[in-house]
Amino acid sequence: MRKEVSPKRVRVYAGGRLVADSKAPVLVWEIPHYPTYYLPAADVLAEVTPDGDVVVGDVTLPGAATRVDDLVRLEFSAMDEWLEEDEPIYVHPRDPYKRVDILASSRHVEVRIDGETVASSRQPRILFETSLPPRYYLPLSDVRMELLRPSATSTSCPYKGTASYWSVGDHEDIVWIYRSPLPESQKITGMACFYNEKVDLYVDGEQQERPRSPFSDA
Repeated sequence: MRKEVSPKRVRVYAGGRLVADSKAPVLVWEIPHYPTYYLPAADVLAEVTPDGDVVVGDVTLPGAATRVDDLVRLEFSAMDEWLEEDEPIYVHPRDPYKRVDILASSRHVEVRIDGETVASSRQPRILFETSLPPRYYLPLSDVRMELLRPSATSTSCPYKGTASYWSVGDHEDIVWIYRSPLPESQKITGMACFYNEKVDLYVDGEQQERPRSPFSDA
């Protein structure tokens, strides 16, 4: 597995208490898409039992830690908060080799679902994210909102924040919006985006091939 020491200070909290505080966290790519933090055992302040439980005061988090030599992997979702320096992070650590660029554009973007035009815009914001297809964020005024049905689904992204969703007809959770994105993604605030993988997308009149991505079969 690929790994490297990060220059960022990382702190972890659970139950209102500091679980770990490290100035030499190790990024480990257990899977290709994103890394996980492994922290030096000396920087983990909570008790870690031989079974991998994390004991924080009178709270026990079962199976929340894995010891590998002199490093400890804390289960990200089992902790209440992770900080890189003084900034919270969400879902998983950011990959230092991943870029997210958001560019204003005047290209004509049209979205069709089952042959019907659902959105048409000449003022998209195009989000380019390493290893994913370009995403076309459109003003709500350019989307036929009467065709969208609100969904209870929400997801979180370490680069953009928390998204909420709409469905269209029988196509569940096919449109999303970041109403309050993270600071680095403010340009897409309140704009709608459709899964390229699941709609017919036209850019400047040319139909785009549906890309293959981790979201193709989601």
